[in-house]
Amino acid sequence: MAETAAPARAPGLGTLFPFVFAASPAVPHVPVKKFDQSTNPEGKLLRHKLTTALHHAPGHLARWPHKQSVIKASNRSKNQSHGNRIPIIASHSRPVSASASRAMAVVFAVNGERFELRDGDDPGATLLDFLRSRTRFTGPKLGCGEGACGACVVLLSTYDAAADEVSHAAATSCLTLAHGLHHRAVTTTEGLGNSRDGLHAVHARLAGFHASQCGFCTPGMCMSLAAALAGAEGKGAGPPPREGFSRLTSVEAERAVAGNLCRCTGYRPIADACKSFAADVDLEDLGLNSFWKKGDAHVSKLPPYKEGSIGAFPEFLKAEIRASLSIDRPATDMSTMTGSESSWHRPRSVEEYYKLIASDRSGTKVVAANTSSGVYREPELYDRYIDLRNIPELNSVCKDTKGVQIGAATSISQVIEILRTQGDGCKDVVFSKIADHMEKVASHFVRNTASLGGNLVMAQRDEFPSDIATILLAAGSSVCIQVSSEKLNVTLDEFLEMPPCDNKTLLLSVFIPHSTPDSVSSSAGTVNMAGDKTGSSLLFETYRAAPRPLGNAVAYLNSAFFAQVSSDGSSGGLILENLRLAFGAYGTQHAIRATDVEKCLVGKPVSASLLLEACKVLKKTIVPKEGTTHSAYRSSLAIAFLFSFLYPATKGNVKPAKAVRLNDFVASGTNGNSNSAHSVNLDVSHKETNCVKSGLYNNDHILDSCKQIVEISKDFLPVGIPTKKVGAELQASGEAVYVDDIPSPEDCLYGAFIYSTKPLAHVNSIELDPSLKQLKTVAVITVKDIPKEGANVGASTIFGPESLFGGPLTQCAGEPLGIVVAETRNFANIAAKRAVVNYSTKTLDTPILSIEEAVRRCSYFETPPFLLPQKIGEFSKGMEEADQKIYSAEVKLSSQYYFYMETQTALAVPDEDNCMVVYSSSQCPEAVQNTIAQCLGLPCHNVRVITRRVGGGFGGKAVRSLPVATACALAAFKLRRPVRMYLDRKTDMIMTGGRHPMKICYSIGFKSDGKITALHVDLFINAGMTMDISPTIPHNFIEALKKYNWGAFSYDAKICKTNFSTRSAMRGPGEVQGSYVAEAIIEHVASTLSTDAKLVRQRNIHTVESLALFHSECMEDALGYTLPSICNQLTASANYQHRLEMVQAFNKSSQWKKRGLSFATIAHKVSSRPTPGKVSILNDGSIVVEVGGIEIGQGLWTKVKQMAAFGLGQLWSDQSEDLLERVRVIQADTLSVVQGGWTAGSTTSESSCEAVRRACGIMVDRLKPLKEKLQEKQGRVSWDGLILQAKMAAVDLSAREYYIPGASGSYMNYGAAASEVEIDLLTGATTILRSDLIYDCGQSLNPAVDLGQVEGAFVQGIGYFMSEEYVTNSDGLVTSDGTWTYKIPTVDTIPRQFDVELLNSGFHKNRVLSSKASGEPPLFLAASVHCATRNAIAAARKDIHCSVSGSSSPSFFELEVPAIMPVVKEMCGLDNVEKYLKTLVGPK
Repeated sequence: MAETAAPARAPGLGTLFPFVFAASPAVPHVPVKKFDQSTNPEGKLLRHKLTTALHHAPGHLARWPHKQSVIKASNRSKNQSHGNRIPIIASHSRPVSASASRAMAVVFAVNGERFELRDGDDPGATLLDFLRSRTRFTGPKLGCGEGACGACVVLLSTYDAAADEVSHAAATSCLTLAHGLHHRAVTTTEGLGNSRDGLHAVHARLAGFHASQCGFCTPGMCMSLAAALAGAEGKGAGPPPREGFSRLTSVEAERAVAGNLCRCTGYRPIADACKSFAADVDLEDLGLNSFWKKGDAHVSKLPPYKEGSIGAFPEFLKAEIRASLSIDRPATDMSTMTGSESSWHRPRSVEEYYKLIASDRSGTKVVAANTSSGVYREPELYDRYIDLRNIPELNSVCKDTKGVQIGAATSISQVIEILRTQGDGCKDVVFSKIADHMEKVASHFVRNTASLGGNLVMAQRDEFPSDIATILLAAGSSVCIQVSSEKLNVTLDEFLEMPPCDNKTLLLSVFIPHSTPDSVSSSAGTVNMAGDKTGSSLLFETYRAAPRPLGNAVAYLNSAFFAQVSSDGSSGGLILENLRLAFGAYGTQHAIRATDVEKCLVGKPVSASLLLEACKVLKKTIVPKEGTTHSAYRSSLAIAFLFSFLYPATKGNVKPAKAVRLNDFVASGTNGNSNSAHSVNLDVSHKETNCVKSGLYNNDHILDSCKQIVEISKDFLPVGIPTKKVGAELQASGEAVYVDDIPSPEDCLYGAFIYSTKPLAHVNSIELDPSLKQLKTVAVITVKDIPKEGANVGASTIFGPESLFGGPLTQCAGEPLGIVVAETRNFANIAAKRAVVNYSTKTLDTPILSIEEAVRRCSYFETPPFLLPQKIGEFSKGMEEADQKIYSAEVKLSSQYYFYMETQTALAVPDEDNCMVVYSSSQCPEAVQNTIAQCLGLPCHNVRVITRRVGGGFGGKAVRSLPVATACALAAFKLRRPVRMYLDRKTDMIMTGGRHPMKICYSIGFKSDGKITALHVDLFINAGMTMDISPTIPHNFIEALKKYNWGAFSYDAKICKTNFSTRSAMRGPGEVQGSYVAEAIIEHVASTLSTDAKLVRQRNIHTVESLALFHSECMEDALGYTLPSICNQLTASANYQHRLEMVQAFNKSSQWKKRGLSFATIAHKVSSRPTPGKVSILNDGSIVVEVGGIEIGQGLWTKVKQMAAFGLGQLWSDQSEDLLERVRVIQADTLSVVQGGWTAGSTTSESSCEAVRRACGIMVDRLKPLKEKLQEKQGRVSWDGLILQAKMAAVDLSAREYYIPGASGSYMNYGAAASEVEIDLLTGATTILRSDLIYDCGQSLNPAVDLGQVEGAFVQGIGYFMSEEYVTNSDGLVTSDGTWTYKIPTVDTIPRQFDVELLNSGFHKNRVLSSKASGEPPLFLAASVHCATRNAIAAARKDIHCSVSGSSSPSFFELEVPAIMPVVKEMCGLDNVEKYLKTLVGPK
């Protein structure tokens, strides 16, 4: 294997890290003439159950005659054969002949630079692998490896030489294979602009709208938006938009990032940045930004945007494409790129394809663009690839009066465009509805590449829960397949019923018939869509119920229904003449036709009794296979959708009408609703059916309106100004360096964890799969490799150490057993996943996999008494005073995964003298240093840990980052070579743990007016296998619970030791749960008293006196205790009482939608920690600041920078010297600033600021005498002059301070939120209509940063309470292990109206410049959404068809957390449709 030098990542990077790389020669940018763009997005092949894309080794850089950089082949690893794979259809592409001189090469451009792949290059490498290992462009990030997070999005551009047009499409680089990019141009965020040569408007606006926090997702956001801008420009007609704007509408702009995930911001500022490009936007409606003040918005103040600035196609590549078209291709040329170790074949006909598979051997994979590798993640290797994208039959589109035949390789995005064009041209609304539904399949950057045929083949062969198969089945589609030499046309349902396809079966095309008067017949004659004398009409609807309204989530169930109806002259009703009912994704092998139901319905007048009979038949038909989650819910969805489709057609609910398009567009329903109105040619009576239909239509905004109110304090300038976050532009442009962006040192190796899949077992042996010898694994590091001077320690807290590696006895599924070290990351991941671990459970007890079992077996961790809060009063006396009592009520709370966008990562580099340099993405570098030193048996000064920035933490990069960095360092120490680890998303989710699950039992007494007199809580906490920080959780829980005055209060807390992966701190650890339980108790009391919960909250909110009793260490005066005034203000500003009346009125009139409105509060204590700060002034007057706190997206660097400028600016009482831009905050280094401590608990920013302020005070004291002396001699003294004289006078220009908070380090945070939701009783879907928040931020150090923290925390709380289902199997192994199964909030799931106010509560001498924390407390307010959902369900349960048998009170029930769709539907009755129909039919 040839070793080659890696290219430098960025200018000057070598100065940032101990190892230095040579810079590559400068590459000029090639200007490009702009052409009109057409939408011809590249298609994509879906592949069979694979995720592994082999990493490129660093390649040679050489000069090219065109003066472009060229990457040539470097002989890398050999790929091993593993099984036969059948073809899944390739993407749409214009076939081109290769130049004779370069027939073996793949040529493409990245940001205008030329690259080549030749024989010997790994054909399985993804574009993301290539970019990050073979170029300097690291903007695209590895977030999930599944194509579902958007962190890796790039722009792919294709040049059509014949038409002289360039088309653009966003694509996921983590799935796109580099060898499939021949003659394509790739643009990453670096290709848009940079901080040196000029940022693009996309970069500058995202930064200016405060739309980047940790920044890891920001490059992908930029490219999704850039692709939307380029696409709108290509489609645009008519005059150009106004200067500074684009051709995007505001709806299109905010949907541009609908498929991208962000865990920090809460999406609102991202949507605002996107909408700033929309010509139809009112700029005054956009949120807080750095461009203008409210009331002074104008486009001229925005960074300028010009058409043609995105996706320039290199002229040299155009020339090569044109030249290649002029060379005749030999008849026998299959454009085969072969080498001694791998091959890539591009057949140009079906015949050529069959010649290739005739000689098929194991290890062959048929590919185009690889999107199926995001679905099926089995670790496999292949040594031969067949690219189908140049076969003309797979790319053709044929249209006639009967329908449209679409080549199977056509991308889903292109299919949508074809159907829309055809639907408009022939008035075929069915086509338009299919297109609407397809827009909810995956995300735009997957649809742009995923192929129509690939989706269907996965559905046929792999049981993929396809929406497309279902809707095409209902549309009466057929497919053309080739089986060896025979070509067959079969219906889609026949195709789906065939045995799973082998590699001799090739799907060529899909035929979708027109649904027009000329193309559809029935027993009643020709269907008349215009309502003529025959009285026949056509109905077509599609439905899906999924966790996200706009796609990027697999449906619980999808369905599509086609019907022809005619009028029944005798009864006046409607008769179903022809019917196709298709269902899929419910836990079935593939989509099916419900033929028994069709037989039940056809030929009969539609009535409630017939519909009830059909529902009974359907319930027997839709039976999910064993093991399917939420199976009863999925079955109920089928009935709900059939009801939605046919109920409007029952007698008295419809009347014939013309077939017209609704408002010139086809409506598209939201989650759980149909994709249009009930019928294109039936006038539905809204009076009767208004609650069956509703939804988010294609022309609807995701966000209706958002308002931010902040008060800017000028007491301590520049502190208090909403400046942009430090580094936001660098994050947007891809220049910000995260750990995995650091160039790999020479001879770098890669590590991957082997973890246990058993909860409690003896580990007899660990062996690598012998068939994977070609992976070039270097070693397997286990506990045996720890130096004898060291110890098996992977983490350590004040409560004790935790083992790095398990064994010989595993303690949980997910426990690390060792790491595989290999030459590439993908080799290491494959080898680790296919490692063979031999277990034995002889002589062992059964594992403890529940809190109940831990209690039964008394399996507990001890809680130090000093951590337990004091109890209040005597519980028994309080209960005696009560008028009513509730005993032993129970609340269960599940876990939550961090889902930081950057997974756990570290790079360890051995240094001289037995030292180690470790780059760790950690919230506590000092703890990393201590743990590594202890494991290796080294003094701490031999271990240097550097952390610049962290791509999201939320507590997960605290203790849980330590084992990753320690394992990485151990491997590097053992092998004496650099080693880096970057956990894949699945491994991270399985090993890292998350929030603590809990079981809470409470007994409470209260007066008839709602005043609570006593509360006792029994708290059981699932800590997992080790303590971590779990002993602090009871304290945190109880402190948060005490936000109300419970009268007498007592508790008992147990920390349960179980055989689950260790639970650790997650944003508001224990406090989120405690705050929520307080609200749940209030809701329980209110439902018992049949009163509004807000009144009960008001009865029990603290007075100043009771607050002092419950929180004696945080004394507040009446002015400091702002919660009562916040509640009053929120009630008034949010029109709470009026909205409550409106909700009640809505619920009385609405049958299938219900609304709820609720309130939540914060009275939360935070405590500051000791923190160091160091300020140094350099020779030129620039200022360097170091702090112990870590920038994890919370804006710590921004606040510290402002504080340093303020502190040093005190030398000038008139604030005449602006020092802000002279300050740079640099990375944390454990050998530079010691005692850095933990970045946690929301207070590290303010503590770091105070340490810096005091260090600046020291510096001011040193400089002030000199300044005064100079002033006496020369008058005014400038900063530059002062520093020059200070240097000459030998003044010490560096100062360090260690801030110790003392008794004033704890204080209370206050806030409140009111949320209104709407639930769909048919599907359980919850829409957050509005949330109003008021949060006391003191005198904010930076209102923009704090506003972002408030909004981001609230939305993360929505995820915990509403969508993030954390599932484990019977062994305790996490099965919610990726983006397919774990759903964090997206831009389409946040409140549609989202209003936030930061309250400035004024001066407070015991806080840092009167500021308050903002990182964690606002998350608790998301409980208001859950409580509002509970209220909506309670309203539904008052209706007889939603009442639940066995419930004594329809308003009292325990609503699970998270309240996902199946939970909400179950609370409203899985059989509510049948019950409703029975009320219509009446007793028999």
